[in-house]
Amino acid sequence: MYNAIEEKSFEFVVRIVNLYKYLTSEKREYVLSNQLLRSGTSVGANVAEGEKGQTKPDFNAKMNNALKEANESFYWLKLLYRTEYLTEKEFNSLASDIDEIISILVSICKKTNI
Repeated sequence: MYNAIEEKSFEFVVRIVNLYKYLTSEKREYVLSNQLLRSGTSVGANVAEGEKGQTKPDFNAKMNNALKEANESFYWLKLLYRTEYLTEKEFNSLASDIDEIISILVSICKKTNI
């Protein structure tokens, strides 16, 4: 069964891990990239946990946590771009991915928190 949010969040996490490896090895940037790594991987982890949640409140809590972490990840991406660790092309590609994830999570949270 295809689950859009689970697949998209996992692919985003893979990109974040690879970006972290690039930023730390090539740019020698450790602080901001570590913050992004933590929030970015948390998006996927919360979605995965929520999908396997035992109760509806558990699912809701995990999806809301994923949304918070996605918003935080977008913040760190913007900061990395504005401080010139990311090119405009790199930023736009990642921003497009996280924006789509945020939109899906907002929709899920609105539907399930009724």
